[in-house]
Amino acid sequence: MADIKTFFLPDLGEGLPDATVVEWHVKEGDTIKLDAPLVSMETAKAVVDVPSPYSGTVKKLHGATGDIIETGAALADFEIDPNARQRAEAESTGHHHGPKKGVGSPATDDPSKVVASDDGGEIDPPKASADREDEGTVVGAMVSGNAVHTEQVSSAGGVKAVPAVRAAAKKLKVDLTRVQPTGAGGVITMQDVKNAAANGSAAVGAAPARPAAAQHLAPTLPEPGPAPTRTPVSLAGKAVRTAPPGKEAMGQPEQLKGVRRNMARVMADAHAQVVPTTLVDDADLHAWIGKQDITARLIRAIVVACKTVPALNAWFNGKDLTRTLHPHVDIGIAVDTEDGLFVPALRNADVLDGAGIRAAIKRLRTSVEDRSIPASELSGYTISLSNFGMFAGRYATPVVVPPTVAIIGAGKLSHDVVAVMGGIEVHRRMPLSLTFDHRAATGGEAARFLKAMIDDLGLPN
Repeated sequence: MADIKTFFLPDLGEGLPDATVVEWHVKEGDTIKLDAPLVSMETAKAVVDVPSPYSGTVKKLHGATGDIIETGAALADFEIDPNARQRAEAESTGHHHGPKKGVGSPATDDPSKVVASDDGGEIDPPKASADREDEGTVVGAMVSGNAVHTEQVSSAGGVKAVPAVRAAAKKLKVDLTRVQPTGAGGVITMQDVKNAAANGSAAVGAAPARPAAAQHLAPTLPEPGPAPTRTPVSLAGKAVRTAPPGKEAMGQPEQLKGVRRNMARVMADAHAQVVPTTLVDDADLHAWIGKQDITARLIRAIVVACKTVPALNAWFNGKDLTRTLHPHVDIGIAVDTEDGLFVPALRNADVLDGAGIRAAIKRLRTSVEDRSIPASELSGYTISLSNFGMFAGRYATPVVVPPTVAIIGAGKLSHDVVAVMGGIEVHRRMPLSLTFDHRAATGGEAARFLKAMIDDLGLPN
């Protein structure tokens, strides 16, 4: 009798609840060796190559390209090869396979007891099981589940590809509209992009290839006829697709995935937990001498304000009502991408000079855009900055994501008429918005924090 093993999607090390299938490296019926590449999975933070946990034959793949598979759900079935090398039972794979053994999970040695803490130890189980604690993600915290969601690969400009493939194409300067897809349903895979980059057949900016016959023959146009009637609903009253599969169909449901999926969950969670209050004011930059780095000045002003009012450079735990004040300043910089919101951490901003700040922000932004940023740089910041004014807008109510206590929003610079002694002048000013969690800080602390920022931004240098 064949020995069939089911491989469950492991916890990929980030405490994330699910991942999206980017590309299978095998198909059903293929023979695979232990630790050979099995599948590339996109989490909210990165694209992870998952190796095969067995040597044998792939019997079933649980999910197609673009499917969302939750942590602990079945990923693939294998028929084990008894003559090939297999991983020993106690040998680590580098991932946690199946549901995570957290606090309250059954102990390995004695199932009648449960794990006492993340550091180990066993105790008798409680009468009622506690809810699983949330774990960090791109912009906050989420939990794990055990289901598979099927979704359409995102389409834009007539091209079907997952966000990770689009990011790779951007990094390799490959024009996706000129790549020949090999994936199921006309989906462009990661290998398609790599091949196009290697042979230069789809370089960005290159003239599109023209068939030889088309160089000599005029195209044959179809006879005009009555246009088919398209309606947004079927005879049963349900929404139907009114655009070709290769195009985005507006007005129809599309399941969120990856970064945008996490963003939706985390923002809703933040809205449910935080008691937000926003203060707004303007910083007068009229005294600035020469051209200065606005972002570096903003970072310095936040650092000064954090040292002046430490209550806003803090974490707050609403469950046990504890507050942690931080002696260092790690600033979460909101980075907007096509896939959703990333918040990488600018570490030790309180010890960086202007050049160091600019270099660090450039590195973070580049690693976010090509999806190479490590998970460790997407969490642990002590306060946040949203520089939305680089696009538009003067004031905002940015969202505080627990456990942080405050976030600063910098609006678009403007030239305003200002009253001065003896008349009026036109000064360049920066609108500032400060949202804070009123559970953890008072209005007076927030106002003094904002004043400290305004005072520092008003200095000449």
